[in-house]
Amino acid sequence: MNSRILIDIHHRIYSCTKKMLKVPEHQVAGHIASDGKLGPLVDDQGRFFKPLQGDSRGEHEAKFYESFTSNKKVPYHIRRYFPVCHGTQLVEASDGSGKLPHLVLDDVVSVYSNPSVMDVKIGSRTWYLDVSEEYFKKCIKKDRQTTTVSLGFRVSGFKIFDHQESSFWRAEKKLVLGYNADGARLALRKFVSSNSPADSNLTPNCAFASEVYGGSNGILAQLLELKDWFEIQTLYHFNSCSILMIYENESILMKEGDDAPEARAEVKLVDFAHVLDGNGVIDHNFLGGLCSFIKFIKDILQSVDKRDETDTSLLENGR
Repeated sequence: MNSRILIDIHHRIYSCTKKMLKVPEHQVAGHIASDGKLGPLVDDQGRFFKPLQGDSRGEHEAKFYESFTSNKKVPYHIRRYFPVCHGTQLVEASDGSGKLPHLVLDDVVSVYSNPSVMDVKIGSRTWYLDVSEEYFKKCIKKDRQTTTVSLGFRVSGFKIFDHQESSFWRAEKKLVLGYNADGARLALRKFVSSNSPADSNLTPNCAFASEVYGGSNGILAQLLELKDWFEIQTLYHFNSCSILMIYENESILMKEGDDAPEARAEVKLVDFAHVLDGNGVIDHNFLGGLCSFIKFIKDILQSVDKRDETDTSLLENGR
């Protein structure tokens, strides 16, 4: 680990006895701190502690945050899509191996009571030049087995707050990674539906699609803003990065009048262990995957609009 990074990014000793850390309740993909495994932790003050991996990946991610935070070429309106980094700290690792350096980030779901969350890895490949042959084989195998190659993105995991049961439903990892194009489309529809996510016999009703995916502050509008930037940015290449989609369906169900709480649909980019310098070249891998993902979201909104138009027409004709 590059000692300069740990010093320059206000390095402090952190003690678990002073502040209780726990496994993130709403993490849906990646390394999860359970059963003695190393993974992220969160506190009760809105901080997310991500262990710096022992190989070059941890150093790469720390370097990226250092560069991104200080880079004046990154537009202000784009920064809101990235978690704020508060440096690194030594904390007790989740696997019991002692104190290890962790990135300290904003816990992007901490402001939600019962968030529905989806992790989508963007790009038609997760490998890049100069990686080891072992890593390349691992990546290309998974890319081909999922929709990464065929669609330019893959759903890595998601959970939905089931308001009928007042509990969370989480998609099984093996099923998610086995999605084809239709499976990915179904997951994106289920993510914004009000009927039970646990019942596979129900067709997702997309009841929340207009409020979550649509609107001037919805997911689609945010993705399009990111797309505008990726069409011109040559600062970084975001290999193997993910988009998090977050919202709260209870806010929609409780909506009454102008003062009702909003769904607070939000997009965040996460996982920067494989980000490289752009060297003046557009990141076509990420941009292409983002455009494909946007099309899927647009298609869902268009299908909902057509359904609503049909329902309105039937009502007007007395059917």
